[in-house]
Amino acid sequence: MIRERRRPKGPEHHARHQVGFTLIELMIVVAIIGILAAIAYPSYQGYVERSRLSDGKAGLMQAAGEMERCYTQNYTYQAACLQTTESPEGVYTTISLEESGETFELEASGGTRVPSGCATLTLSSDGARGPEGCW
Repeated sequence: MIRERRRPKGPEHHARHQVGFTLIELMIVVAIIGILAAIAYPSYQGYVERSRLSDGKAGLMQAAGEMERCYTQNYTYQAACLQTTESPEGVYTTISLEESGETFELEASGGTRVPSGCATLTLSSDGARGPEGCW
């Protein structure tokens, strides 16, 4: 004689199959993403500021090269030789020149979203750079 195995009836005896995520699992994932974002965003902002600062430096170096070529050709620094009036990416909107024939000082100003104290950069014919900490 074969005995049949009977399964008890009722909801407490049915196997439960979990589908999807529980609320607590979802909350843990959201918390982890929030922590990572809180760490990553300030680092990203610092990177963006430094890259914008390098744009101003590149503009000043390009303008200084123009002035040195001018001096090589004319034996004097002349304002007419300055072709670069802003940084390559336009972060620093103005590159101005003070020249006295024998020396020059370039100034890049108008920098936005750059490290504090670096909104205006300077470079002179003797290689002096300012402000300290921005170069």
